[in-house]
Amino acid sequence: MKSFFLKIRYVWKLVSLLFFTAVTYAYAMFQGGFVSWFLFYSFLPISIYSLLIAIYPIRTFQVTRSINQEQFLVGEKLIGTITIKRNVPFPLFYLIVEDILPEKLSAQKLISEPKKLLFPWFKKTITMQYELKRMPRGEHRFTEVRVRTGDLFGLIDKEMIFKSDNYFLVYPHSVDLTYRQHEKQFEQGATNSKAKFWQDTTMAIGIREYQPGDRFSWIDWKATARRDRIMTKEFEQMQSHDVVLMMDRVKSDAFEEIVTFSASLARAIIKSGAKMGFVSFGSEKTVFSLKETEQHLQQIYYHLAKVDCDSGLSFADVTESELPVWQSKNVTPLLVTASLSLDLVRKLELIGSRNHSTFVFLIKREGEKISSEEKVMIERLMKRRIMIKAVSAGRFEDAFKEVSTL
Repeated sequence: MKSFFLKIRYVWKLVSLLFFTAVTYAYAMFQGGFVSWFLFYSFLPISIYSLLIAIYPIRTFQVTRSINQEQFLVGEKLIGTITIKRNVPFPLFYLIVEDILPEKLSAQKLISEPKKLLFPWFKKTITMQYELKRMPRGEHRFTEVRVRTGDLFGLIDKEMIFKSDNYFLVYPHSVDLTYRQHEKQFEQGATNSKAKFWQDTTMAIGIREYQPGDRFSWIDWKATARRDRIMTKEFEQMQSHDVVLMMDRVKSDAFEEIVTFSASLARAIIKSGAKMGFVSFGSEKTVFSLKETEQHLQQIYYHLAKVDCDSGLSFADVTESELPVWQSKNVTPLLVTASLSLDLVRKLELIGSRNHSTFVFLIKREGEKISSEEKVMIERLMKRRIMIKAVSAGRFEDAFKEVSTL
């Protein structure tokens, strides 16, 4: 519909230009004299230039866009360069070049419109560069460039939209965290959260007397012969601390803070050498299995770059369905959310009573305080010995400092 009205407007301006040219010529013919002919000859160059603009084929322009990189972190600067090439060096008085931003970027108040007025004249290659500061997280695709030109007096103007695709990702910002396995403290004492233990049979650190259950292959025959009793090799005991990170994707004003903290926490866990799973419920269900590789972390970051707060289920429902599955694998759950609902607290009380360690990180925006209702629910979780930590944006590095021992 818009293109139809643009065509009607273009035809109307062209007819008006021809009409005014005819009027000045008729006036000079019938009136005669210096003034009338001077008026006609003064208007004639403008009319001819405008007519040439009208027939000048701007659709033959070759428009390309390049950006300084294909992957960004939140807050980094994007530098875009639009290059226009044309075969006929027709003198253009002005050229308005605008890179049409995708909807998600155009809604950002901190991003200025990438639109510039250029004066190309006879140039065959025209270049326009712009900057977008503080890029927001997400998946972005640039598809169109708008080019507009016309004559000096606005009698004729032409506009054309060119297709030019560029796709890039803006990954979430991450904060350096020092992740460590915490012990779950109780009033009566302390007990370690569940973790798997195994023997590293490639590294013998000593010998000991044989005990029922030791494997036959562990027997140290030389030591047995020397001491005249069965001795077995003692191996280094390794500990596995597997965790699953569950991220709340219910619509929230603090969702970007949730993503940032989740990315930082995932990076810290993988860096510590622990295996990590990841659960994300939104418009689609995304579950990453337990792994500790750098490639695994990159896959999670790729997901976090595109993720949105579009969950149709409450975080309490997600917790109820997923938490027992991971707890059955002796995996420590880490829950990241921006709000404590009564439903979530009740289900955590039920699940937390099954002798499994559960950690909850309550994310708050910078300057936001814990509400009185949340304080009451935190006390309820404390009585169920569930560890919880309120973390404010800008202080994520304190997440594992003085973690609340509930």
